[in-house]
Amino acid sequence: MIFYQNTLGGKMKHFDAIFIGGGPSGIVAATTAKKLNPEKSFLMLKEEEKGLVPCGIPYIFHELSDISQNAMGPKPFINLGGEVINDTVEKINLEEKSLVTKSGKDFTFEKLIFATGSVPTEPKFIKGYRLEGVKYIKKSYNYMESLAEKVKSVKNIIVVGGGFIGVETAEQLALNEDKVVSLIEAEKFCLGRAFSKQMCQTIDTDIRKTKINLYTNVLLKEIVGENGKVKEVLLSDGTVIKADMVIATIGYIPNTTLAREAGLEINSRNAIRVDNYLKTNKPNVYAIGDCSQTTGFITGRTDSVMLASTAASEARILGYNLYDVSLTRPFPGALSVFSTVLNDTAYASAGGVVESVLEEATINYITGEFEDVDKHPGTLKDTSKLYVKLVVSPQTGIIIGCEMRGGKSIGELINLAALTIEKSMTVYEMLSFQVGTHPLLTTAPTKYVLIKAAENAISNIKKKCNCKY
Repeated sequence: MIFYQNTLGGKMKHFDAIFIGGGPSGIVAATTAKKLNPEKSFLMLKEEEKGLVPCGIPYIFHELSDISQNAMGPKPFINLGGEVINDTVEKINLEEKSLVTKSGKDFTFEKLIFATGSVPTEPKFIKGYRLEGVKYIKKSYNYMESLAEKVKSVKNIIVVGGGFIGVETAEQLALNEDKVVSLIEAEKFCLGRAFSKQMCQTIDTDIRKTKINLYTNVLLKEIVGENGKVKEVLLSDGTVIKADMVIATIGYIPNTTLAREAGLEINSRNAIRVDNYLKTNKPNVYAIGDCSQTTGFITGRTDSVMLASTAASEARILGYNLYDVSLTRPFPGALSVFSTVLNDTAYASAGGVVESVLEEATINYITGEFEDVDKHPGTLKDTSKLYVKLVVSPQTGIIIGCEMRGGKSIGELINLAALTIEKSMTVYEMLSFQVGTHPLLTTAPTKYVLIKAAENAISNIKKKCNCKY
């Protein structure tokens, strides 16, 4: 290991690359890069010893018996010879290629990778948000371990925000018989950023079936306290709901304070500005995951997609290209592939092109739909209905979006749909798509749902343009 003298005469430990952050993006990027460059010295700096699987956090409140079952760590990176230190980076000097940690450690580097993730948005616009009992869903093992323990002793819980984290957290809490759970969403429907209005109506119906008291199209006006603790909440329509705890899940913002102070360019969404290869405006400095900017695959607009799957994809690209561009990335668009399960019904979407987004971006589209069952024949045990809607460009027939509802098989079917979007596949090409089917695993080969939805889209294109196939 190489050491350098610092300005105070002490020794600074040098690494070829330092990764700040130990979440999915940091672990995948560091492991991939180390595997390809075993001779290089790599360091990962992460604040806590234990990490969490981000998407599994809501399930620590019921489905998982203990938070330790949702733990995640950099063992693959360590096994390859990477070094990990649990410490917080406090200051970075990009000119000198050096950084200082909270414990006083000094390091120098050739390459620096920001994988600092995101932090929950605080509802500072709501009176009472500082009261004892107002909590958040943080990607912190220590914080969530403490929250899971505190949840056990409270009865009336308010979850604020009907996005994926809010909906899944509320559902898991409501599965505990001793809890009274209310979910408050300011928009007309929950999950409105990921699904069409039609699908959102079904989602809200399923939410209400899970013993959740759902309040939509209403604002949380005030968190009312007594002796400094949460007592109740007041909604904009005058409704008062008793509360022992309020969990705010109104969104996340990129954790970029350190990057901003270091002189990196930050975009309008508070994310680190990067190019197709995750390079920042400073040489040999990169950013991946929630802290870096994303662009909508279809819209081409700056977006803020914070998904572990997106982060892992970026991390693999960076890992392969950290020293040589061996994996080309001609377009950096995020596909926004979402999935969830509510009341035993799975929902999924890909493309990030719900009607409101398409209309705002003035993108012309038609849809193709099909509904069947996920096994054949439909009389088989545990068969579920399966609904698919494709969003298609009428001019080219290219598939630009998809949403699904049904059994758990759509968890992988949506990934297949995402691939068709990424590869600009057309509904006409889908007609000759060769699939493997089995009675217990898939829809029938004679009416495979993606192909039939493509056929329906072709029919709608014909009606719209009054043309032949």
